[in-house]
Amino acid sequence: MKVIWTVRETPIGPLFLAATDQGLATVGFRAGEQVVERTVRRLAGRFGTDPVPGEPADDAHLALAARELDAYFAGELRDFTVELDWSLSGGFNRRVLHELATGVPYGTVVGYQTLADRVGEPGAARAVGVAMGSNPLPVVVPCHRVVESDGGIGGFGGGLEIKRTLLGLEGVLPQPLF
Repeated sequence: MKVIWTVRETPIGPLFLAATDQGLATVGFRAGEQVVERTVRRLAGRFGTDPVPGEPADDAHLALAARELDAYFAGELRDFTVELDWSLSGGFNRRVLHELATGVPYGTVVGYQTLADRVGEPGAARAVGVAMGSNPLPVVVPCHRVVESDGGIGGFGGGLEIKRTLLGLEGVLPQPLF
């Protein structure tokens, strides 16, 4: 198994991207030196191989992910097509994240409870929140589109400022003033 990674500058800060032969495996926020080191160690443990740094041109999945992220942030892309390696997620979390990726389109939001209902687990709204927190592919698998049923923005592993920015980009919220 090959794991290659890079850091991509974006309007929400540097994103860590890693791909395997199967597809894009992880996206990480605030990809400074410490985050990169910690993420590379975690991936080495999960995949049993040392991830290697590279450029998008070195891997077809990274190249497509980089192009699609650039287009998304430019307001030119609504649906990611990069293949995803789901191996960092499993069970209930994987089912929820897959439903999120395929069933909550650009410019829309869904409540935690509604997402739980969609995967056949009607009492699992809190577990959906845990699944969002475990999402190894944020932005591409749009956990920022999950909100509270009372209209609150809910939580977000990347921070509420990034969640608001992403929802603003998609036209769900007004663009932040600063």
